[in-house]
Amino acid sequence: MGRVAFVNCDPLYHQLPPSWNVLPAPPSWLTGHLLRKDCLIAPIPTADFAKYSDQLQLLPDICIGSHGTVGSVLLFGDRDPAQMRDIALPTDSATSRKLCMWILGEMGLNPRPVDMGPDLGPMLKRCDGALLIGDRALDEAANNPELVRMDLGQAWLELTGFPMVFAVFAAHKDAPTDALIDAHKLLINQHHKFLNNSKYYDSVIDSTSKRSGFSQSRIQKYFHEVVHSLDEHGELGLNYFLQHVCGVDSYERVEL
Repeated sequence: MGRVAFVNCDPLYHQLPPSWNVLPAPPSWLTGHLLRKDCLIAPIPTADFAKYSDQLQLLPDICIGSHGTVGSVLLFGDRDPAQMRDIALPTDSATSRKLCMWILGEMGLNPRPVDMGPDLGPMLKRCDGALLIGDRALDEAANNPELVRMDLGQAWLELTGFPMVFAVFAAHKDAPTDALIDAHKLLINQHHKFLNNSKYYDSVIDSTSKRSGFSQSRIQKYFHEVVHSLDEHGELGLNYFLQHVCGVDSYERVEL
């Protein structure tokens, strides 16, 4: 199974049984892996799921999202977004790029998007604003808090009233149902352990902190910002994004 190569997946993928091989990659890369059937399931950008909904199906109950502040999808700059003439957009996430421009459009703003690699220094040398996601966003926010201009999870909640689903767990429509059921049960169990098993929780926090270099307190805070449960309210947010931002009204779900 695929996983995003950021810490946001750690609660679900920590100490998986050795019978499962894990393919880590940036979010948008996972989309290609899933389409090529390199992996059974993967968390892919919601915008990519919309784009390839004719080939993919959604796994219910799990996601990577937020109920407001997410902490790792951030717009940086040395000025207010209303004064940004152009914004550097990273090439490693489809959802956040689309979400950023949609939010700014809803605010009556129309900056020029510029595709760039996810490196804050060069991004802000060339553009007034810069969007970063994942571990890079967490790191730059810690090092340059004065440059954070918008948390896109919070901005989405304020505009729509819904949680934001940045990534959905998806599978190819040709994937074997029995294997999907096994993978889904495993990840749901991992999530349950993270929420209810203090030993497992502490192990995830310790492992993630050592691997990422972030303090245990920051990781604990981050894992309260990121949500992995796709509940009824989250599905409303997901469907709102798919319909109003991506123009997709229907999609296929895995029948479990």
